[in-house]
Amino acid sequence: MQTILVAGAGKSSIYLIEHLITNAPKNKWKIIVADGSKEAIAEKIHKSPYAESAVIDITSTSDREPLVKRADIVVSLMPPHLHIHLAKDCLKHKKHIITSSYISDEMKEMDAAAKKADLMFMCEMGLDPGIDHMTANQIIHSIQKVASSITAFRSYCGGLIAPDSDNNPWHYKFSWNPRNIITAGTGGAHYLLNNKEVFVPYESIFENCKKVKIDDLGFLAYYANRDSSRYLSLYDVPEIKTFLRATLRHPHFCKGWNALIKMGLTLPDDKLNISGNSYADWIKSKTGYTDTNTSLQEHVARFLEIEKDDKIISMLDWLGIFSTKAIHRKEQSSADILLDILLDKWQMAPYDKDMVVMHHEVEYIHKNKKIQVSSSMVLEGESRDHSAMAKTVGMPMAILAKFALTKKITLPTGVLIPNMPSVYRPILTELRHHGIEFNEKVE
Repeated sequence: MQTILVAGAGKSSIYLIEHLITNAPKNKWKIIVADGSKEAIAEKIHKSPYAESAVIDITSTSDREPLVKRADIVVSLMPPHLHIHLAKDCLKHKKHIITSSYISDEMKEMDAAAKKADLMFMCEMGLDPGIDHMTANQIIHSIQKVASSITAFRSYCGGLIAPDSDNNPWHYKFSWNPRNIITAGTGGAHYLLNNKEVFVPYESIFENCKKVKIDDLGFLAYYANRDSSRYLSLYDVPEIKTFLRATLRHPHFCKGWNALIKMGLTLPDDKLNISGNSYADWIKSKTGYTDTNTSLQEHVARFLEIEKDDKIISMLDWLGIFSTKAIHRKEQSSADILLDILLDKWQMAPYDKDMVVMHHEVEYIHKNKKIQVSSSMVLEGESRDHSAMAKTVGMPMAILAKFALTKKITLPTGVLIPNMPSVYRPILTELRHHGIEFNEKVE
């Protein structure tokens, strides 16, 4: 019997675990699901005889290492900084590992050792990063067969709320790790535009977000995502002039979030002693409110240099940040207070549906003619738990694990992203069978 260790039973794990359990009887698999929450594991495995619960502290070697030793492959949905613990165990016990997170510097340093041990350490195997790499490289490689000069690449992806469940002025609800929303863009952005490197500091990420049109959805706003330039060599596009990876949001969201940044409400390290204070007191202290003849809303409008009847003020008011309601924590940061607010205001109801949108645009020259290929995927979730986000993050990992154990593909070795045809072709084919598919246009 082969054993799969799934580390992490959070929001994004449900499709991953269900797919592996569904395929377990035929393949004689045992699925060990490890997490710090007994309840989270139980919700995912449903007392399946092919699954085993392991309530552990992932940072504890004595908890973790015996499970890695038992496994034939490890699939990690843990927070990014925790993958390295599993990766070190995998190297020690010669096990393959699949993660959904960006390759960390620590993980990158294990490349030579993983190759020497003939191991696959496949990172960035979720949605974004993950499906974006596979579909983008599929387009790029197909173009390179007929034209060598790819001049522009733009890739956009966003986890949004489905139109039928969109009932708040921010046009957003949580479908994945909420803290990741608070920290979005904090590292700034770096990309290539018209052959010039562009660096965007965090404070400017959400200013004047541009828009892109998505078929059947209309215009969505986007902001540059992290360091796009690190993928230039991995995508093998030496003549490219524009290379941008970006995150999609509703235009109102970007304007509202830019206001939160300007007010300092996303700061994770401004430790505040707010015992007995209200949300309004917090906003007053963050924005320098002193004129008691002016309403807090009017003051904030002036602070943000917008009109007092601007939609942004009503969006902030909807969050409750002008309220005299007491904050129930003592010492914490502005980011902590904001997260508490958003966990309440942006939670999905049980039958709410999320939506994942991915869109690529690739421009190239063929016979002296400029051609653009666009490829789009719009997927709605089934419910709050069976979300489009969980499906698109979990299914690529589950399918790769299945292919690895059934030897359907020859596994590449080293610390990798899924940009090679031997991996992305069969996985994208199977994803289509699960409703994750792209519509392509050539103009």
